[in-house]
Amino acid sequence: MLDVFLALLRSFLTALRGNRNLALENLALRHQLMVAQRQVKRARLSNADRALWVLLCRLWPDWDKALILVKPATVIKWHRSGFRAYWRWKSRSRGGRPRVDTETRELIRRLWLDNPTWGAPHVQAELSKLGIPVSQATVRKYKPRTRRPPSQTWRTFLKNHAGEIAALDFFVVPTLTFRLLYVFIVMSLERRHVLHVNISESPSARWTGQQVIEAFPYETAPRYLLRDRDSIYGADFVRRVRSTGVKQVVTAHKSPWQNAHVERLIGSTRRECLDHVIVLNGQHLRRILRAYFVYYHESRTHQGLENDCPIPRAVQPIDAGAVVAEPVLGGLHHRYWRTAA
Repeated sequence: MLDVFLALLRSFLTALRGNRNLALENLALRHQLMVAQRQVKRARLSNADRALWVLLCRLWPDWDKALILVKPATVIKWHRSGFRAYWRWKSRSRGGRPRVDTETRELIRRLWLDNPTWGAPHVQAELSKLGIPVSQATVRKYKPRTRRPPSQTWRTFLKNHAGEIAALDFFVVPTLTFRLLYVFIVMSLERRHVLHVNISESPSARWTGQQVIEAFPYETAPRYLLRDRDSIYGADFVRRVRSTGVKQVVTAHKSPWQNAHVERLIGSTRRECLDHVIVLNGQHLRRILRAYFVYYHESRTHQGLENDCPIPRAVQPIDAGAVVAEPVLGGLHHRYWRTAA
C-alpha cells in the first residue's frame, strides 16, 4: 500500500507541474498496473518487450522511474544477454576459428586410441606429417574420454614378446599299414615360422630333448618354451632344455587353447595336407611335410600376419606380367606369381 500511495503522490505532483490530462492518464495507467501486479505473481515478458525496455534505457534518461513490472537490474541483465547473443551471431556468420571436419576428428580419436602413450604434441606432429594443420588445443578437445589410465593392449604386449617365445608339440599320423608315426614340431610365435620337424615311431624324453637342442643351434634359443603336460617331457627332457637356459612354460591340464599357435599349425597341416594323402612310411611322410612347409613358409598367406607369409612375400604390381601357377604336392596347392611374357 505504501508503493501505491507514493505512486499516486508522484502522479499528483506531476499534474501540478504540467499537462493535467496527461498526468491523470498516467495516474490511471499506473494504478491499473499496480492492481495487475498485486493479482499476478510474475508478469511474462516477450523478447520484444525486453528489447523495448533496452531501447528506452538507451534513449530516455529517466527510464527507471517509470519501471514497475521489473527491476532496473533486470533490464541491465537483458542488455548484456543481448550483447552476448549479438556477438555470438556475428562470430558465427563472419568467420572465427575454422570448423574441424568429421574425417579429421575421427583420425584424431584414432591416433589417441591406437597410441595410448602419446601426448598432444606427438599427435599434433603426426597430423602435420599427414598434411593436417591443427592446434594442440584441438587435439586435446577430441581426445576420447576414458576412466582408466592409458595402457597398451594385451595383443600389443604379446606381439612385442613373441620373438622370445617358441612352442612345441606332438601329433600322430597313421601309415598305410596302420602304424603310428609321431611328428615332433617346434615353431616360433613371432612369425609362425616352423623351426624344426622330426618323426619317430617311439619317441622318448631323451630323444625329444635332443630335438630341442637341434632346433636352436649356436645360442639361438628363445627365452621361453611353451609346452603341454604330456608324459613324454620327462626328467631327461627337462634337464636337456634347462641346460640351454630356456625357461619352460607348462600349460594347464587339458587346455590346448593355451598353446594355440602350435595347435593351429597342426590343424592347418592336417586339413591342408595330411588329410588328403595316405602316408606310406616315415620317409614318405618326411618328403610330404618338407614340401608342405616350404609352401607354408614362402607362399601360404596368414591373416594373423596381415595376409603375409612367415617369410615375407613381396607384393607384385599388376603390370609385372601375367600370373603363373606352380603346383605344390602334386596340385593339392599352387604357388602364384607374376612374370613377364
